[in-house]
Amino acid sequence: MVKTRNGLFLAVFLVCVLLVTACGDGKPHKLNIKLESFQYIDQEGNRKDISDLKGKVWVADFIFTHCTTVCPMLTANMSDLQQELKNAGIKAELVSFSVDPENDNPDAIKTYISKFSDDLTNWQGLTGYSFDDIQTFARSNFKMAIQKDTASDQVIHGTSFFLVDQTGTVVSFYDGQEPPYDKIKKDIKALERS
Repeated sequence: MVKTRNGLFLAVFLVCVLLVTACGDGKPHKLNIKLESFQYIDQEGNRKDISDLKGKVWVADFIFTHCTTVCPMLTANMSDLQQELKNAGIKAELVSFSVDPENDNPDAIKTYISKFSDDLTNWQGLTGYSFDDIQTFARSNFKMAIQKDTASDQVIHGTSFFLVDQTGTVVSFYDGQEPPYDKIKKDIKALERS
C-alpha cells in the first residue's frame, strides 16, 4: 500500500513537472477552444463582450493590479508586444483579464496598465465579474487555473499569453514571461491571411 501511494505520488509529481516545463519552453502550444460568451467592463467603465472582438485577432493574459510577483513582468511584456506589433504594422487587440475583480475596478486597471503603456486604444483591461466567474471562465476557456493564496492577498494564476482568432477561438498559447515575439507576430499574420 505504501509503495503504491508513493508510486502514485511520484507519477503525479512527474506529470506536473513535465507540464510546467513544457509550458515554459518559449514555444507556442496549439489549442482549439471556442470561447464562451462574456460581458465584462473595461478600464473606461464600458461594457465589453465577446462580440466587440469578433472579426479581430487578439492576445489575452491574466493579471491583477497589486500583484507582487509575475504581473508586472507580464504587463511589461504585453506592452513590448504592443510596440512590436505597432512597429510591424500588425493589427491585434490586447486583452488583460483581472484575476482579482474584487479589488480591480476600472480605474485601478487603467492606472496599472498606463504605467506600462501610454496607448490603450487596442488594450482592454477587463473586470466586472466575481472571482468565481473568472476562475471558471479561465479554467473552461483557457485551461488555466486561478486560486487565491490563503497565506496572502495574492492570487495564483498562469503566465501564458493566449492567441485568439477572429471567430473567438483560442488557437495557441505562449510563455508570457519570455514571449517569442517573432513567433506571435508570425502567427497573427497567418490568422490575418486566413
